Amino acid sequence: MEHDDDQAASPARQRKIIHIDMDAFYASVEQRDNPDLRGKPVAVGGSRERGVVAAASYEARKFGVRSAMPSVTAKRQCPDLIFVKPRFEVYKAVSQQIREIFAEQTLMIEPLSLDEAYLDVTENLQGISLARDVALAIRAKIKEVTGLNASAGISYNKFLAKLASDHRKPNGQYVITPEMGPAFVEALPVGKFHGIGPATSAKMKSLGLYTGLDMRNQSLEFMQAHFGKTGAYYYWISRGVDNREVRPNRIRKSVGAENTFSTDLTAFEPMLAELQPLIDKVWRHCEDEGTRGRTVTLKVKFADFEVISRSRTQTDAINGREELKSVSAELLRALFPMDRAVRLLGVSISGFVMGRTEDPEQTSLGF
Repeated sequence: MEHDDDQAASPARQRKIIHIDMDAFYASVEQRDNPDLRGKPVAVGGSRERGVVAAASYEARKFGVRSAMPSVTAKRQCPDLIFVKPRFEVYKAVSQQIREIFAEQTLMIEPLSLDEAYLDVTENLQGISLARDVALAIRAKIKEVTGLNASAGISYNKFLAKLASDHRKPNGQYVITPEMGPAFVEALPVGKFHGIGPATSAKMKSLGLYTGLDMRNQSLEFMQAHFGKTGAYYYWISRGVDNREVRPNRIRKSVGAENTFSTDLTAFEPMLAELQPLIDKVWRHCEDEGTRGRTVTLKVKFADFEVISRSRTQTDAINGREELKSVSAELLRALFPMDRAVRLLGVSISGFVMGRTEDPEQTSLGF
């Protein structure tokens, strides 16, 4: 932290980062295009037995309906829920319109998905001096061009910008200044930190870490001993420090999801059941981005913390959720009989091909 060029230590070089997040994106597009759906609880996704909610309108969220929730659960919580089939080609077209609006303000754009991106507006193409005014201009233009609402978070790093965009949702924006940053993180429950899921949150609580302040009171050595490489990341963000750059044209090499179980598993069927939401998540991302990959990798962490992975590469790209499910199931089946219980499973797709396959190095994307 002594270096002159460290962003946290050098206010003269303070960055201006905006996190833009479209409000209930897929559901809002559906409500925009079909007036009958406006003001009603809408879920984008399949209503079938094995269906999963891809997105929920704010009217549906009031009933506790969330993305990645099984459709049967969503319907139980909101009996009037209207299911709409996803139209990814429409969402992609709207996303492209939004990215063109970003490009009017800055070339430093890092898309996270169709409906979310980081922008570095330290150098603003329109010469707007305040980042909050850049965010207002972007949100107004998005509304004018697409008819949709966006929320924005503005801060001096990515972590705080993302936190800020959640603070005034929907259709709002919030600034976390360098002076506010440490105090803002201090009061934050650990479960609200981006990147800290239920398993890590439970582990933190078992160590007596409930808030950003609790985390900040620990040494770097303590955080690394308990959380490995990400321990250093938690150590610094609990101090409001995040020097990750906004990376345009980020090359993605794989798309993956994993989950640590509350209790270790030993039988095939429960493990296969736990894989389903991960498969849904990975496939939904492939659909979002219009990407297809040839290699499926299964990751297994045993109760003794040993990690193994098993991969299979197909001749052609995986072309549907069912194929991803069957390859994942075969990789898992091949590990039985097991001599140890399993605490984590993960699944990922890599070896991306986009449309025609040219040089594979040039067509790879990642997560």
